[in-house]
Amino acid sequence: MSEPLPTAAPPAAIPYVYPLDALYARAGLPLPQIEKIAPEDLPEPYRTLLAHTNDMTPTLERFHAKSIHLKILHREQRGDNYFRQVVLALDGSDKPVEFGANKVSLLLFPPKARQMILEERLPLGTILKECGIAHGTVAKAYFQVIADQLISSVLGVNSGSTLYGRKATINDSQKRPLSEVVEILPL
Repeated sequence: MSEPLPTAAPPAAIPYVYPLDALYARAGLPLPQIEKIAPEDLPEPYRTLLAHTNDMTPTLERFHAKSIHLKILHREQRGDNYFRQVVLALDGSDKPVEFGANKVSLLLFPPKARQMILEERLPLGTILKECGIAHGTVAKAYFQVIADQLISSVLGVNSGSTLYGRKATINDSQKRPLSEVVEILPL
């Protein structure tokens, strides 16, 4: 009688980096090394850029003094949820300033905003502002991440570089989650 073959373990889910962990799992990729840290352990300027309750798009636009556009790396729609991996890049230079993953609850957006999300041209923070959608951002966790091949290639950093990020939830005025987002910054 032969021994059963060992099966590969699925990539581990890490709730404080959802939906990034789910998108990595669906692609069959192992998660990079990620460690949860306290906001006070974020080095500057990461702390200023991550430890707040603001939308990331205008925060990064102020920091870099340029407008930002969206590049879609991967997208999928499951029912009323829209998942995507993105890079935010500076207008003009195309320099990447964020790698992110988000889950968007499409039904909670008015039709115009939903259409803009699915057109995939503007960052979510820009759409929220342009459509006048009342919302609040709640940072749920902060972490350091060692850039893997995917992150290093899309952000233009060396593989093995230590970067920092956050998990946040964007809620509507009724405290319903419009989006769960993971944001990783290169500096």
